[in-house]
Amino acid sequence: MSELRTKVDDLNTRILNGDILGAFEDYYADDVVMIDAGQPAREGKDINRTYEEAFVNGLSEFRGAEVKAVAVDEDKGKALVEWHFDFTHNDYGVQKYDQVAVQTWKDGQIVEERFYKL
Repeated sequence: MSELRTKVDDLNTRILNGDILGAFEDYYADDVVMIDAGQPAREGKDINRTYEEAFVNGLSEFRGAEVKAVAVDEDKGKALVEWHFDFTHNDYGVQKYDQVAVQTWKDGQIVEERFYKL
């Protein structure tokens, strides 16, 4: 298994085990850019940490998540992860959807991540 695939799998496992914020600290670069399709980019780890903390702290019920598929291109530093989520959030209400995260990795960390709801 490739080094990148090992990191992607560890990140996904940590998210599935509820260590979202710890995984964020370990795997996201200080200058990370995160983009939800159709929304302005969030630039920098501090801004994205605040966003991730608000998401985690707003969860009122977590019914499950599943990694449906993973693709990795080691040479290009790209990973695509297809997720299924089912939760209730204080700000967003009941959420049940599939999403693809397209990650760009450099030096063992994510420098860009784009999210597309299916």
